[in-house]
Amino acid sequence: MLSRVADRLYWTGRYLDRVENTARLAGVYTNLLLDMPPGVNIGWYNLITLNNAERWFDSRYKIRDERNVMKFLLADPDYPGSMLNSLQRVRENLRTSRDVVPAESWEYINELALYVQENLNAGINRGQRHEFIANVIKSCQQLLGLFESAMSEGQGKSFLRMGRYLETADMTTRILDAGVGLQLENQDDLLPSTESIIWANVLHSLSAYLPYTKSQRASVRGPRVARFLLEDEALPHALRHACLMLREICATLPRNSEVLECVDALIDHRFSHLSDDQAQLDQSFSIYLNDLQVQLADLHRLFAETWFSLD
Repeated sequence: MLSRVADRLYWTGRYLDRVENTARLAGVYTNLLLDMPPGVNIGWYNLITLNNAERWFDSRYKIRDERNVMKFLLADPDYPGSMLNSLQRVRENLRTSRDVVPAESWEYINELALYVQENLNAGINRGQRHEFIANVIKSCQQLLGLFESAMSEGQGKSFLRMGRYLETADMTTRILDAGVGLQLENQDDLLPSTESIIWANVLHSLSAYLPYTKSQRASVRGPRVARFLLEDEALPHALRHACLMLREICATLPRNSEVLECVDALIDHRFSHLSDDQAQLDQSFSIYLNDLQVQLADLHRLFAETWFSLD
């Protein structure tokens, strides 16, 4: 496969997963507004920090409130990571790869892009945001399901899945960091019931609440949730599962020795405090999550050097 085609498919997987996960991240905070008791601080600017987007946001917005954060994450034309820009990149990558992807994917991505463009205000305004987020996630999953069911096994599908799993691994660490940030912001007034609300919403945002209750058979506590989302091998949004799938995919591709070493280092990178259910997820855990994000960024660069810079 030509490296430029592989690159487009890889980024299709990444950007499509980014659209879905941006919706999920917005959903975490929106649901918390409804669930948290009065007086608990919901710092919307945390979502900007988690995406390393302070420079873009602060150059355009003076007020760090809910509306501006949602407008920035969903619709800002100048922020490369906004949902609108990510969708445009998915559409362009599919347009230039139509000979290697299912024909229906072009129709599906156009429908999703049109829906988002016509309903951005519903996402920005809190009253209609839940429906907007649900429809975006459903459409992304429809498109990903099409790729899984209609694309032949081979390098094209491998690169698309590679992009998806790397983006999933990255966003899981960011959503976990969102939970830590909320907990730290309110640590002086945090009751056990409030902590459970935070981490239950983190699980819900990754469609992981039911798997958690079935596998853990324990109350919802931060360290248990973090351990589950980082180390479970079966949960689709767990970091370890994503890395194991990346390893399986990369093992089928040429010139893979350096890439496999990097993936193995990610799989083996553990946070020792998570073995203690009574541990507190403090700033040191947030630093650990940032380290994981740096490793994932290094893995992305290695992918590009190994497979996408050959033409």
